[in-house]
Amino acid sequence: MSKTSMSKTTHLISRRRVIAAGAAALVSMPSIVRAQAWPSKPIKIVCGFAAGGQTDQFSRVYGEYIARELGQPVVVENKTGASGAIAAMEVKRSDPDGYTLMMSNTGTYMLNPLLQKDVKYSIAEDFVFVSMMPTGGLPLLISEKIGAKTLAEFIAYARKAERVNLGTYAAGSYAHVVINELNRQYGLKIEPVHYRGEAPMWTDLMGQSIDGGIGSFGAALPAIQAGKAHAVAVTRRRLIAMPEVQTFAEQGVVSRANNLLTFQACAAPAKTPPEIVKRLSDLFVAAAKTEKIADMLKKQSIDEPPMTAEASAASYKQEAPIWSEMVANLGPIAQ
Repeated sequence: MSKTSMSKTTHLISRRRVIAAGAAALVSMPSIVRAQAWPSKPIKIVCGFAAGGQTDQFSRVYGEYIARELGQPVVVENKTGASGAIAAMEVKRSDPDGYTLMMSNTGTYMLNPLLQKDVKYSIAEDFVFVSMMPTGGLPLLISEKIGAKTLAEFIAYARKAERVNLGTYAAGSYAHVVINELNRQYGLKIEPVHYRGEAPMWTDLMGQSIDGGIGSFGAALPAIQAGKAHAVAVTRRRLIAMPEVQTFAEQGVVSRANNLLTFQACAAPAKTPPEIVKRLSDLFVAAAKTEKIADMLKKQSIDEPPMTAEASAASYKQEAPIWSEMVANLGPIAQ
């Protein structure tokens, strides 16, 4: 082989080694560097419940803040059905690049995997929490036609009535669990009426077509203000907007379900770069300090801030086994 040929061959081999070394360096490059270009296009929040409810409102108000801070549009897409499971499946199948997020409530994260036989997602394996946003206590509203002003009065009515029902924002939801626990403790036969989100449930309560419902304070407020329903109990903790309404536990309900955290939560597909997750988590925490969102939370009687990604993961790990214990009593759920 001539010296010229040897020189060309050596140069070719050296070039290949440089390219290979560069590729290897790119693969091993810290994810913080690879994530620096994010976001370079619109971000989508897949909302698991219908427009008008708390999950939708959180999606839009937090999304608006994130869009402003990141300089990219945030589009909210409502994918309703199966207590948020349809939305969860779409997000699970999405690329873990920080451009597709899920906003859903307690039912999607804690209850669906336990209640729905055909659920094909695992919160622990398929998602990473961005932020849990506590929703305070959920009030039980009773229609004015019933005349009950306390939980004891409603229970007395339910024992005598031929038929009584309460609305929930989804089959297998936390509201569904609360109703089931009331039936178990007091020997009642309250029928849960399931909706795809809060808005249609409260609309029916306003129209007096159901006897009551359980959901977020903010979405329930119009029914209260119109005098169409009265709050007789609240889960976990009293609401700052109606401190006189006692919790279920204070009124003798012994189920541990009433002490569990209820929340809206944003999650991303598993394997989303941790730097992106942290950036989003920090934005959710910061958003709650703005005047607009702080005012929204106050109107919904929420006095707990959004949780960081780390705190959200820790809360899930602690409470998931208790949820499993509570929902074992519900049996198969028809979606």
